[in-house]
Amino acid sequence: MLGMIGVLAAFALLMYLAMRGYNVLLIAITCSLVVAVTGNPSELFGTDYLYQIFMDKYMTGFVGFLKSYFPMFLVGALFGKLMEETYAADAIAAYIVRKMGASKVILAIVLSCFVLAYGGVSVFVTCFTLYPIALHMFKEANLPRNLLPGTIAFGSVTFAMTSPGTPQIQNIIPANSLGTNPMSGATIGIIAGVFMFVVGMFWLTAMVKKEVAGGGKYEALEGEVVAGKREDELPNVWASFTPLIATIVFLNVLKFKVEIAVTSSLIIGIICLHKNLNMKDLPAMFTRGANGAIAAIANTCAVVGFGSVVRSVPAFQSLVDVVTHLPGPPLVGASIAVTVVCGITGSASGGLGISMPIIGPIYVALGVIPDALHRIASIASGALDSLPHNGYVVTTINICKASHKTSYMPIFWLTVVLPAIATALAIMLFQFFPSWP
Repeated sequence: MLGMIGVLAAFALLMYLAMRGYNVLLIAITCSLVVAVTGNPSELFGTDYLYQIFMDKYMTGFVGFLKSYFPMFLVGALFGKLMEETYAADAIAAYIVRKMGASKVILAIVLSCFVLAYGGVSVFVTCFTLYPIALHMFKEANLPRNLLPGTIAFGSVTFAMTSPGTPQIQNIIPANSLGTNPMSGATIGIIAGVFMFVVGMFWLTAMVKKEVAGGGKYEALEGEVVAGKREDELPNVWASFTPLIATIVFLNVLKFKVEIAVTSSLIIGIICLHKNLNMKDLPAMFTRGANGAIAAIANTCAVVGFGSVVRSVPAFQSLVDVVTHLPGPPLVGASIAVTVVCGITGSASGGLGISMPIIGPIYVALGVIPDALHRIASIASGALDSLPHNGYVVTTINICKASHKTSYMPIFWLTVVLPAIATALAIMLFQFFPSWP
């Protein structure tokens, strides 16, 4: 019981301190200590217990994520810096605003995120790639930048991440566990995806209008250039689009690994945008990009380390057992089990990886149709995973040079509450129409 209380208390403390604007690196370590102390109190008398928890659990999670994702973060940051400092992002933003109008900027960003994410581009890469473009679109339309992280997150990790057919891992893990396929539960999954898009766009647009009506406008950070260049001074728009198109082709047609695809697109970008580059300044520009990558991944690794400590204490397995054996309609219990585990681990993919091998056989044995379970698990994974300690949330806020305090609430409404409502809608439809393909 003490361990369970400790996990939940550390979980709440982490979210509270993140929302208060405290450094994520420090609060993740602090909250990990809370979990360690309450998780195995009898071990505290061992002289090196906390040290071993820190080195064997926390740092293993920290370094494991760094090893797996640093190359992707690095090339993504370099790519974003190239797009920003050659003014290619300005060129694309100006083109889209001119074609769609300033009033359609939010829709344009959301659809751009959807195209990349649904096309198979990692949501992290999507953020790195589109951030400079989205930032300049916000600047062109004079929109308050505190809504930028929420706009990017909404387009990337809601309907794009969990709809039928998406190659994102949140749609693949249930297929691997249940023997289904990425299009399982297609009809109801599409309805849920359209619901998230339509309602989310109304919701996000209302947030923007409220901010603007209250005097919100684009404000540059210290040292940031607001004026940019005149449109006739910007690089050719199709030369600017080419690296983005190349990324999609390399990933989804040629099936390159993410790091190789983005590196190849970076090289193409340097060639296409060479007229806007001073090659002597290239090392300094990439140094700035690399520094941004290090800051972003360090904060994400800190949160992953916290999740590793949580998974190591006995209370975590007890909690998993509780949420996977809840009474009531099977799909309701399954959705709660998935979303709670995803919330505690701070990861949709991590939570699915833990919960699906456990709940899959349980609920299939209860008569739940595997296709329905697949789709519900996928949608439900996108709800509580987006709490303040989620790695993608931390990364997105950092990339956008924002803070939890100023930017998290739009993310919460659009990527936590909205997917939770969509999960409830999908469960209701599966209850009434279980035979829908």
